[in-house]
Amino acid sequence: MNLIEEFNAYRSQMNEKIMAEDNKVIKRFFNLDTNTYAEGALDIKTKEMIGLACSMVLRCDDCIKYHLGKSFEAGVSRKEVFEVFSIGMIIGGSIVIPHLRRAVEYWEELENQG
Repeated sequence: MNLIEEFNAYRSQMNEKIMAEDNKVIKRFFNLDTNTYAEGALDIKTKEMIGLACSMVLRCDDCIKYHLGKSFEAGVSRKEVFEVFSIGMIIGGSIVIPHLRRAVEYWEELENQG
């Protein structure tokens, strides 16, 4: 499996286990997350780029991968994603650099599978 398949398979498997527990609070939180990224006053592409920048600042590699995938699906270009990376770095500082490296690797995998 490649990086993308591995990430998506693990995420799906674990989400199924989590949802199978039928915890109302967890289900509501997941639903809130889903609805936050739906089309609204901001389009999906913009929301995913915001989510990506925030994920970089918070240094969450899983979140970065998720938002990279969704950004790619929404039509974010390579130039646009690198601008998002620059925003994440300027806000998060140099500690974001290792996450940037992994993000670029993941983005290139998305482009190659594209």
